[in-house]
Amino acid sequence: MSQSPTYDDVRSAAARIASQAHRTPVLRSRLINERVGADVVFKCENFQRVGAFKFRGAFNALSRFTPGQRRSGVITYSSGNHAQAIALAARLLDIPATIIMPHDAPAAKVTATEGYGGQVVRYDRYTEDREEIGRALAADRGLTLIPPYDHPHVIAGQGTAAEELFDEVGELDALFVPLGGGGLLSGTALSTRALSPDCALYGVEPEAGDDGRRSLRQGTIVHIDTPKTIADGAQTQHLGTYPFDIIRRDVNDILTATDAELVESMRIFGSIMKTVVEPTGCLGFAAVRNLAPQLRGQRVGVIISGGNVDLDRYAALLTS
Repeated sequence: MSQSPTYDDVRSAAARIASQAHRTPVLRSRLINERVGADVVFKCENFQRVGAFKFRGAFNALSRFTPGQRRSGVITYSSGNHAQAIALAARLLDIPATIIMPHDAPAAKVTATEGYGGQVVRYDRYTEDREEIGRALAADRGLTLIPPYDHPHVIAGQGTAAEELFDEVGELDALFVPLGGGGLLSGTALSTRALSPDCALYGVEPEAGDDGRRSLRQGTIVHIDTPKTIADGAQTQHLGTYPFDIIRRDVNDILTATDAELVESMRIFGSIMKTVVEPTGCLGFAAVRNLAPQLRGQRVGVIISGGNVDLDRYAALLTS
């Protein structure tokens, strides 16, 4: 196995992706600040290429392929955002891409993945193991497997979002990050400990899938059944090995949010900030709203991880 990534790897990734990834905006809302009682800044990765932070790690990983790996192709598995990111990065680098996606993946994410040129292979996320399928296809076809989160180059790329945030706003008192498999949170941890070492760092996952919180409490990776939650980007069954090592060392705590809290956060983003955020992307802000009394007077950061949600589903969630 490769070595665990460091902040130096994040800096290298930032240089590698600079010509392709967007430097996403950092937004504030006076009304949200008044409601929370804190100075809240949002790093808006819903404005990143493919509509999510995942492009950072995907492009960083694929740009490091050898000529032989590029000719043979890449394979990954994803519910949507990493799928789109790998497909686009592969197209930009002229690499054939095979993407394993669940049958119930959001239609918009499947369409976008195919539109970027990815060959989509479907599976049942509740009865089949996507990791086993990925390893088997990689071995059979001679492809390089780049998983969504358990990979040093992916983690380093994801850490560039927080690096940009700290570069723009300076040190923070607290930072809240959506948590699925741990790639974004662990990459964020590398940047946070280097650039704002006293910042309290929190991962936030769906209440229905609290494997990360349980893993942190127990000191070992906890495996769960696929959680049933509207946060499809966080329907993971366990943390990655690389992310967990970093999270255990550098993250203060892992919190949870209910689906109802995610819907209310979506509504606030849409009505007050005029921006579409997918349920998974609302995890951090949902936790901030829950912890508002403890955060009063602080400088608080929130990473919005993505904005890819079918508009019909978006409307249905907000009117339910």
